[in-house]
Amino acid sequence: MAKGYWVSVYPAISDPERLTAYDKLAGPAVQAGGGRVLSRIPSRGGRVVPHEAGITQRVVLIEFDSFEQAVAAYESEAYQKALVALPDGFERDFRIIEGID
Repeated sequence: MAKGYWVSVYPAISDPERLTAYDKLAGPAVQAGGGRVLSRIPSRGGRVVPHEAGITQRVVLIEFDSFEQAVAAYESEAYQKALVALPDGFERDFRIIEGID
């Protein structure tokens, strides 16, 4: 079974401190849904070398055991509550993708 991944890219973050409420709710919701954070750049000392149209803003990669599990975690009540806490004015490109077997 192919794994599932959440990929979040934040092209513009005007006030990173405002993400705190979202982060506090999203982290436990992701864990409860079986997700594992593989990378959170640029925080936690991660490095970025952008190429082409790449950006150095926040990028988060989360792995799930299956694509279906990734979709279910996004649709969960806990994660939907986290989305409500995502502040206005943040631009985010979010995708759920299926891994290659």
